Amino acid sequence: MSFDGLFTKAMVDELVRTLKGGRINKVHQPYKNEVILTIRANGINQKLLLSAHPSYARVQFTNEAYDNPSEPPMFCMLLRKHIEGHILEDVYQVNNDRIIVFEIKGRNEIGDISYKQLIIEIMGRHSNIVLIDKTRNIILDSIKHVSFAVNSHRAILPGQPYINPPEQNKADPFTAVEEDVLKKIDFMTGKLDRQLVDHFGGVSPLFAKEVIFQSGLANRTTVPAAFIRMIKKISSDDIAPSIMNSNGKELFYLFPIEHVKGEVRTFSTLSEMLDRFYFGKAERDRVKQQGNDIERFIINEKEKNEKKIDKLKRTLEEAEKAEKFQRYGELLTANLYAAKKGMKEIEVLNYYDEQGGMMVIPLDTRKTPSENAQKYFSKYQKAKNSISIVMDQIEKAREEVEYFENLLQQVQAASPKDLQEIREELVEGGYLRERQKRNGKKLQNNKPVLDHFVASDGTEIIVGKNNKQNDYLTNKLAARDEIWLHTKDIPGSHVVIRSKEPSDETILEAANLSAYFSKARNSGSVPVDYTKVRYVKKPNGAKPGFVIYDNQQTVYVTPDEEMVLKLKK
Repeated sequence: MSFDGLFTKAMVDELVRTLKGGRINKVHQPYKNEVILTIRANGINQKLLLSAHPSYARVQFTNEAYDNPSEPPMFCMLLRKHIEGHILEDVYQVNNDRIIVFEIKGRNEIGDISYKQLIIEIMGRHSNIVLIDKTRNIILDSIKHVSFAVNSHRAILPGQPYINPPEQNKADPFTAVEEDVLKKIDFMTGKLDRQLVDHFGGVSPLFAKEVIFQSGLANRTTVPAAFIRMIKKISSDDIAPSIMNSNGKELFYLFPIEHVKGEVRTFSTLSEMLDRFYFGKAERDRVKQQGNDIERFIINEKEKNEKKIDKLKRTLEEAEKAEKFQRYGELLTANLYAAKKGMKEIEVLNYYDEQGGMMVIPLDTRKTPSENAQKYFSKYQKAKNSISIVMDQIEKAREEVEYFENLLQQVQAASPKDLQEIREELVEGGYLRERQKRNGKKLQNNKPVLDHFVASDGTEIIVGKNNKQNDYLTNKLAARDEIWLHTKDIPGSHVVIRSKEPSDETILEAANLSAYFSKARNSGSVPVDYTKVRYVKKPNGAKPGFVIYDNQQTVYVTPDEEMVLKLKK
């Protein structure tokens, strides 16, 4: 794990330097497991993220924008009541563990001084954020409730006393010397990195493996020396927050991990690094949870139309046998004199065959020869008429498949706020039933909120990430002579450059945004068309987000997440 006890210590040091003595001005809870505190310290407003996410639990400063719900959750309301406007007296770590305590002082509703503790436990799926009345050591509330039925050691419920997680009774790595390390390790049993994790608090498998790697030839001299050397690096704040990318897998730590081969990027602060590492990750996870029903519905509709196309194609193959029915009818009519009622078939000369061959025509024994001929003419006419109908149905089904492929890409690239617009679009299209709020009121359709970016030369670039946003951006917001972009023949976003004559660099940056917010995000050399908005048209009756365009030019770009981040800032 990357966010281990040693990382927690370094993060606490960063928090203390920046926040100690600051005032908590605002509390928000944008998502179920995450709280944002706005703290005024040293004349600057700092936005602090506290996350108890089961996969992305952490504490960090953040510059990311979070959408707050119209009605704050109960835990958020309670935090506002007890800590908003209060002073953050101290921040510290508990026993080298992934537990951070915020000591908070303020006055209660009757004016008496009160002391609270906000405790963040970073423990994977057991992560939690707990508010405590320090004087009584009573839990006021927590972001997750845990009963004795779930945890026999302690309950995390309002009114219960707060009990620390079970102590691991490991040695303190920051007070250890080489002799202490040597005493803890049995070189005969092997798995030296596992032994370091088992005996020293805050040490993760990632750090321990790096110690062994730094030891070179691991022995009684090199391992303790490497361990103490790396611990001193952390305690002296000699760190270089880094993200390592090895074979497409990313991990972060306080400094470059050399046993992980791959690209390394360093950052000036831990929080800056975490913002970069978690960019989109936690959001995509929330979208996956919140939009799972929409995504499943879209996939089902897409597959249903694909099966429909296959079935219609088989129908078309049958319909294309119409000429055979016509020949049966004509040849039978020409040979009525030779046919008799009750015959099962008749063999006649096939005058359509240049070789002068014979043809056997099946007959209905219950019908007269004339009625049999009329039956074949009727089949011919029915099959002929069905061809155009089936072709039309196949075309409509293909449009539906393309539409749902586009929606699927939009869901996968959506933010939580975008999901509601996609849901509204499906309701408006008659695919889903309209939801109602608990008070019986229908959900209100609001003006789409678009993503704004700034090119290197200061030109504004706007991106629509779903069909409602795309329609609004292209057909209402953009001026006729501004530049419009879209990936060529690939589902993706509408992008508009707010300039009539953008520079080549701006066009390439906008093209990169277009490719990044498309189905081809992970591809190389993606074709992106661009033209003036005046040449983009929405056909009458077309699906949301669908347009046709001409007078375009094409550039090829490879989506670059670093550039997207840079333009977003």
